[in-house]
Amino acid sequence: MRIAAFDLGSNSFHLLVADAHPDGTFEQVVTDKEMLRLGSVVAATGEIGRTGATAAVEVVRRFRAMAESQRADEIVACATAAFREASDSSAVVDRIEAEAGVKIRVISGREEARLIFDAVRASVTIDPGPALALDLGGGSLEVMVGGGRGLEWAVSLKLGVARLTAELVRSDPLSPADVRRVAQTVTKAVQRVLPEIRQRRPGVAIGSSGTLEALIRLAAWRRNGVAPVSVNQLTVTAREIESLSAALLRMTAAERAALPGVDARRADLLPAGVLLLGVVLDLTGTSELVGCEWALREGMVLDAIGHHSRAEWDADPRAMRRESVLNLCRRYGWNEAHSTKVARLALELFDGTSALHDLAGADRDLLELGALLHDIGEHVSKEAHERHTAYLIENARLRGFSPEEIGVLACLGRFHKRGTPKPSFEPFARMKETRQKKVTQLVALLQIADGLDRSHGGPVQDVHVYANRDVVEVVVEADDDIDLELWGLRRKRDLFERVFDCRLDVVDAQLALTLDRDDRVTRIGHHR
Repeated sequence: MRIAAFDLGSNSFHLLVADAHPDGTFEQVVTDKEMLRLGSVVAATGEIGRTGATAAVEVVRRFRAMAESQRADEIVACATAAFREASDSSAVVDRIEAEAGVKIRVISGREEARLIFDAVRASVTIDPGPALALDLGGGSLEVMVGGGRGLEWAVSLKLGVARLTAELVRSDPLSPADVRRVAQTVTKAVQRVLPEIRQRRPGVAIGSSGTLEALIRLAAWRRNGVAPVSVNQLTVTAREIESLSAALLRMTAAERAALPGVDARRADLLPAGVLLLGVVLDLTGTSELVGCEWALREGMVLDAIGHHSRAEWDADPRAMRRESVLNLCRRYGWNEAHSTKVARLALELFDGTSALHDLAGADRDLLELGALLHDIGEHVSKEAHERHTAYLIENARLRGFSPEEIGVLACLGRFHKRGTPKPSFEPFARMKETRQKKVTQLVALLQIADGLDRSHGGPVQDVHVYANRDVVEVVVEADDDIDLELWGLRRKRDLFERVFDCRLDVVDAQLALTLDRDDRVTRIGHHR
């Protein structure tokens, strides 16, 4: 089923058209956005007004045309804080429905929070829970606490960034009086709900919405000089937000608009946004903030799926990551038999060589998922498919992974065939040296696993790994000869032997064959 979600927010109207599945997953087909800033108008005048209503009608009409051109089966449209509070909201909604032909549902703050949190927990790994989720819109701040099983508590505060800016900011850059008014207003509102938050003891904070995404991106850019393409699962510290706040408050709107990744139409909102964020993190005692790129529109799609055939979300946050990977594999017509076998063999190699490396359980998970993904680039072209695999992984917006973890998966895809990860590959270059070492070890293991199924669905059924400091012996159980696999391994074992500083021997348990040091196949006694 193809669902079109219209999110009529106080800052921006968003369109998301997605192919939805009964198991609660979906793939993005097309998106669009128009920044109308209705929240600022409502904060200043108390109503949307004729000009705002006309603009809203035109955007919804365009969204409907796009949804119909994409053959959407269902359209769902929700309006939030600006519509909840405007004195002329009913008349504007009636006009949109009459002129654009779309039924609009004005949702409560509680309903908005529920939909947003459904999207958050489907996009970001909450482990351990619960988490404090913040969604900063133009008219309101949704504050939520929940975990893998759903929302536990939520409140909608009238602290939208457009509202704060329109009502409390008088100068550019902000004057000390502006800063004081914003901070005092946010502090007063948050302190009223602080006992509810503390009672639930959230272990991590998650931020969604355009303003918080922009702030997280800027904090990351100030950290390492690179503006991340995605902020999903990206972590910044409260101290980095504090430093960013000091910098933004000294800038004019024009200077803020010139910063990387900042929409010029949002530049005037960033000071109030960063002040609010700093106050919330300070009052809640939160030291880190995790980015989330899903919000209300994605929650609307998930909710629409639920009205047809709802599959309960798995309480294990790793299940969401795995399902996201599998969806990507299916989208590009993967060779399931080969990829799952390579993943299984890679894990057996990982476990069997544990004495030679200090890789952790999280690295093991990434190795398995990277093995599942390693050949999806063949959907584009078999020639140099490893390059296509890396590109698809980097741009897939996989759910539940940090940007660094996406980089690890991209490296596994890029170098699974042969070669050594190099700084010329940007995701690898961005990693710290300790992470680069671990990624190189994972690549070495994946290369051997891929070589063991060189014929894609071939004779290798299982392996047993025996490792000491000097030699790793891989005993292969096969139902036919493994000549092709042995040939493939001659090309792949160099990185493994260099990384782990040992010799790799492969033994055919049935035919009693092994690779000698001159790359010739020689007969030896049966392995015992």
